[in-house]
Amino acid sequence: MTREAALNAALFVALIGTALVAQALGEGFIITLATKAAIFALAGVGLNLVLGYGGLVSFGHAAFFGLGGYATGILASHAMSGVPVATLPFTLNGSTEMLAIWPLAIAASGLAALAIGALSLRTSGVYFIMVTLAFAQMIYYLAISWPAYGGEDGLSFYVRNTFPGLNTFDPIQFFAICAGLLAAALGLVAVLTRSRFGLALRAARQNESRVVAVGIRPYSIRLLAFMLSGMIVGLAGSLYADLNRFVSPAMLSWHMSGEIMVFVILGGVGRLFGPVAGALAYIALEHLLGGVSDYWQALLGLLLLAIVIYAPGGLIGLIAGRRHV
Repeated sequence: MTREAALNAALFVALIGTALVAQALGEGFIITLATKAAIFALAGVGLNLVLGYGGLVSFGHAAFFGLGGYATGILASHAMSGVPVATLPFTLNGSTEMLAIWPLAIAASGLAALAIGALSLRTSGVYFIMVTLAFAQMIYYLAISWPAYGGEDGLSFYVRNTFPGLNTFDPIQFFAICAGLLAAALGLVAVLTRSRFGLALRAARQNESRVVAVGIRPYSIRLLAFMLSGMIVGLAGSLYADLNRFVSPAMLSWHMSGEIMVFVILGGVGRLFGPVAGALAYIALEHLLGGVSDYWQALLGLLLLAIVIYAPGGLIGLIAGRRHV
């Protein structure tokens, strides 16, 4: 086992262990923090697919995070009221079943990612960053101007959606769902990045002209990666909405896009468990430094600056070494 593989295993064990120890001590708040870290790590895993492996700096992934959250909130609120969701060309009933909500949240985020990616990927560099940001802000302002679902105040749905055989109101059981989905996403990305698709995606990042010369279309590869990335981030948004039992336009704002990017950069861009390390560090700093100063983000900014300058491989690279897997 390589040093990085051992570190990856240790990170996941630390996440699970923190929740189990907190359960034994009756510290429900710590379990909630671990759940939040797992959800943010899941969002980071999605972004890392295009940022770390595809070299695409997207500043609009909050759109997919928020769409997953709104899909969850809207379906849950309609299930509570008993009024179907009026959509075209069909009418959709609300639901409080996670297994029914997740596919819709993933589909909504995936379709949005497909549409946004189809246009954004025709640009590159700073233009790509600005186009993805512009699309995310368009959806953000749409949510603000949508009074049927709370507008600027957001939408509360008061219930936590259900999962067969589990009590999702029990913090440790809801954590188990989030940690399980995080593990599944990490496994999926590991398989994808080691497949021919993943190799082509990395090759397009390193030398696009050579990829074109061997008959591979970088646009198609990147578009598929962008859509898969949006779907993973949308699932994370659905879980985050369930965690809070509330969804608001803040989930769609550029601040959220920046936070998801911080998880990836802090942990290590292009490292499989980079988002996990970044999310754990972020939540720990928020909890520990938040009690010291209201300006804890400034301290986080200094840490992020130090990581970028002195440890471009992130926390994973700093501990395990500079070489990428």
